[in-house]
Amino acid sequence: MIDRVGTPLFEGGDWSFDLIRRIYDAVEDIAINEMKLDVYPNQIEVITAEQMLDAYSSTGMPLFYKHWSFGKQFLANEMMYRKGMRGLAYELVINSDPCISYIMEENTAMMQTLVIAHAAFGHNHFFKNNYLFKQWTDAEGILDYLEFAKSYIMSCEERHGQQAVERLLDAAHALMHQGVHRYPRAKVRDLKAEAAREAERHAHQERIYNDLWRTLPRAETQEREPSDDRRAALNLPQENILYFLEKSAPLLKPWQREVLRIIRLIAQYFYPQMQTKVMNEGCATYVHYRIMTRLHEKGLINDGAFMEFLQSHTNVTHQPMFDSGHYGGFNPYALGFGMMMDISRICTEPTAEDRIWFPDIAGSGNPDEVMKHIWANYRDESFVGQFLSPHLIRSWKLFKLQDNEKEPALTVDAIHNERGYREIRRTLARQYDIGWIEPDIQIVDVDMAGDRHLMLEHKVTNGIQLAASDAEQVLQHLASLWGYDVVMKEKSSEGGKLLKEYRASPRPAES
Repeated sequence: MIDRVGTPLFEGGDWSFDLIRRIYDAVEDIAINEMKLDVYPNQIEVITAEQMLDAYSSTGMPLFYKHWSFGKQFLANEMMYRKGMRGLAYELVINSDPCISYIMEENTAMMQTLVIAHAAFGHNHFFKNNYLFKQWTDAEGILDYLEFAKSYIMSCEERHGQQAVERLLDAAHALMHQGVHRYPRAKVRDLKAEAAREAERHAHQERIYNDLWRTLPRAETQEREPSDDRRAALNLPQENILYFLEKSAPLLKPWQREVLRIIRLIAQYFYPQMQTKVMNEGCATYVHYRIMTRLHEKGLINDGAFMEFLQSHTNVTHQPMFDSGHYGGFNPYALGFGMMMDISRICTEPTAEDRIWFPDIAGSGNPDEVMKHIWANYRDESFVGQFLSPHLIRSWKLFKLQDNEKEPALTVDAIHNERGYREIRRTLARQYDIGWIEPDIQIVDVDMAGDRHLMLEHKVTNGIQLAASDAEQVLQHLASLWGYDVVMKEKSSEGGKLLKEYRASPRPAES
């Protein structure tokens, strides 16, 4: 039986800023001294419901440039919230140094304890230690860069007009998912230096693209020039479309190139979060569960507060069934937390099956160290592919259905046997593979001898083609930025068969 020797931090739901400080200190003691978490310095800010809605509209960032879509999103979220059709997050956390955690003033004292454990220590540790965030983000420089981005875009509006800037942002936002480098570069991103080197970049970019476009060969010379040489000069093929436009679009002005750079660097900042939703939320949920349980064991929260916590925790980690009206795929909180609790069980109470499937961690006796290694070195795809256990597959009654459009009925393709466990795990992991989720669209060539039209290819994965109406609209934005016609061919991944061709021209007013 646990001896609770501490005095509860609070009774009831009311809180004060002094209580928030004492709660933070108690949570920090467990997170740092017992769990040995490694976190950025924390900055806790208490905000209202309206401020939370405002944060929603600007992707959670404390500083952001203005755009009409943010206001539209704010109004939509506010309407849903006021009508009681949706709730608000209890917290919001920013991957920055210091790590900023917003907590709602409407939260009870117990909920403030929970969200501090979840965000200020769970998410914070994951942000600081996961290899994807280390490769792609600059936590120390992001706030300074956002301040630069906001002031720069405001100055562009003053000099060039709000309509011109808004039109450019519309096009850049449409291409944000195709505005990231998917593979790490040798140099770590320094966002403070990015802002400081703005003038130097402009001069370099103007020189590079002017040299490229002013020395275009005549058509007859171009025909003799090897296409490989032309593509090499333009660094093609290129999957980062915003990067290519920033460097090579012939008609863009220097300020427009800088705005494209801002948008793609912000897109790159969010790139790791797309690949780590299950792990990030699973880590934060596991950490808050451990900390809240330990606070209860130490007598720092009473039975009533702990029951309130368990109810909230259970709601967050609930997985709706496939035939439920609330089903929307796997709940990342449920999947991440469930797998991490299962890993903890494997480390401390392994079965003979666990020792066969996970010989490196089964019976190690130190789940916290195993968990920190996983948090640092995996993303969702590899995490599920490596650590989804047969025990969990049976507990959740998982199996694989084969849905072949040429067959009249579904087929059960994998069940609870050794081959089935591996196939179920492989199939579920594939659903978190960024290469499987995001379309593979690349710029492959430019017709420099003719009408300068830009050529793209979409390599169709798993038979899934682009939605025609969306593709046409996004391609129109791309043509507006390029300044000439744009052609995109959809081809099958096997054999390169042409499936569909799209073409867009810049609008007359923008040409």
